[in-house]
Amino acid sequence: MRSVLKPGLEDDLRDARALLGELRDALGRFGATDADRSAMEASVRQLDELFLLVVVGEFNAGKSAFINALVGSPILIEGVTPTTAQLHVLRYGDAVTAATGPGGVCVVTAPVSLLRDLHIVDTPGTNAIIREHERLTADFVPRADLVLFVTSADRPFTETERAFLDTIRNWGKKIIIVINKIDIFANEAELQQVVAFVRDSASRLLGITPEVFPVSARLAMRAKRGEPTVWTASQFGRLEDYIQHTLDDETRFALKLANPLGVGEALSGRYGAIAAERLDLLREDLALLEVIEGQLAAYRQDLERGFALRMGAVEKVLLEMETRGHRFFDDTLRIGRMFDLLNRPRIQKEFEDRVVGDAPRQIEQRVTELIDWLVDQDFRQWHAITERLADRRKAHADRILGAPDIGTFHTERARLIDSVGREAARVVDTYDRQREAEAIANQARTAVTAAAAAGGAALGLGTLITIAASTAAADLTGVVMASLVATLGFLIIPARRRRAKREMQQKVTALREKLAAAMRAEFGRATAASSARIGQTVEPYSRFVRAEQTRWQESRATLIQLRDRTKEFRARLKPSSIQA
Repeated sequence: MRSVLKPGLEDDLRDARALLGELRDALGRFGATDADRSAMEASVRQLDELFLLVVVGEFNAGKSAFINALVGSPILIEGVTPTTAQLHVLRYGDAVTAATGPGGVCVVTAPVSLLRDLHIVDTPGTNAIIREHERLTADFVPRADLVLFVTSADRPFTETERAFLDTIRNWGKKIIIVINKIDIFANEAELQQVVAFVRDSASRLLGITPEVFPVSARLAMRAKRGEPTVWTASQFGRLEDYIQHTLDDETRFALKLANPLGVGEALSGRYGAIAAERLDLLREDLALLEVIEGQLAAYRQDLERGFALRMGAVEKVLLEMETRGHRFFDDTLRIGRMFDLLNRPRIQKEFEDRVVGDAPRQIEQRVTELIDWLVDQDFRQWHAITERLADRRKAHADRILGAPDIGTFHTERARLIDSVGREAARVVDTYDRQREAEAIANQARTAVTAAAAAGGAALGLGTLITIAASTAAADLTGVVMASLVATLGFLIIPARRRRAKREMQQKVTALREKLAAAMRAEFGRATAASSARIGQTVEPYSRFVRAEQTRWQESRATLIQLRDRTKEFRARLKPSSIQA
């Protein structure tokens, strides 16, 4: 390569190597497939090799005959069946030799001056029945500096050829179309009709009008083997002149650089599109995570409102007990019941019946309802998340399965979604409301007991209320007895009644506040534990989505920038000669 460089082209070669190095590194970082990385590396290595001319087309289009006519010698066997077809690379050598190298490629040498400046690759037919042949063709196309697409005049531009030409176009190659076997036409009009058809069809497919060379390889070979009168009819001279003279050193250099740059542009564009597709998918994942986070926030707000409402029902029972206590003191602590007050057990029993009543049972019931409601809300939240994830998997199953499979993105993403979904479904399927309620109730009793300084094991809420109320009754009878002993009943009882009311209010208020504080603390613990469980379940999926979003945003930006730089580089090389 360097032997044909003019001094002013060294900078282009150095810049191309630097840009292609960045492309290669970027493809490695962003998880390009082994095949694509190999194509990139192979095209870069081509910078140090001779110009590579690759001949493609359908089996029986006459590719081998065309190459033989081009080099002026029957080096390649013509008319073989697809089962014996083999990819051949023609190189310069002092003698005609043939040897099969790595990958089943046959390397042919010949003392042909044209091969001093370029190598020619004869590929198996694109419609060959052996699929391995198509793989070999596809492997060599990314390395081609110039592609000669040979189609047969008797079957021009078939569907197979269209599909293969579309693949070549995606690699950004310079393509020349050769219509072989034109000697079958009876007149020029028939030939021009086929040429126009091929040119128009190729223009629609490629987006540009390619150069089209109608030739007869058979007549050209006859002319070169001793029948010069048929040379003009072969129309081979125009194509040879293009290859030998139009493709001068500078043009071949531009094409040589355009080859790996075209591969880089194609690959950066392809993986940029993959990055965009993954970001679209991740945006939908982020939207799902935002919905789940919004559900959790609304869940916590609903719990706050629901707790306040239900705790208010518990406090109402205590307030009603306090009101009954005030009435009891008004009715009991008076001179008319002086002798009843001397009967301490009776007064205490009357206090428990009239004031305490069924308050302990009501409080137990209200707290049980609160716990059952909390457990039900927790279950509903898990169920909602399960449904969201199930809908996500169902709605995007096709996209997940059909998306480009490079690296571990799709498998890891699908695994995490399934993992979160399975865990949420497991919680829903195994959710034991009674067990959950009992766990919260036990924690609540422990918290209330500790707050009330009752000591010992956790007591029932009703038991605590009874203890507190009985203490108030005992204090009451003690006050009354002290008054009687002092023989100042007529003067002291009104003051003692006010004091009893105040102490009763203080005891009930303290109990209510301790109960509310303990229940709120337990409520906070239970809701925090529920949110933490949900958060821990979703977190691996959330962490993956956010990390991958950052990664693919950077990937897309880098790939787009490299694609644009590569495209700009190709555009300024030699536009008229290298545009594919």
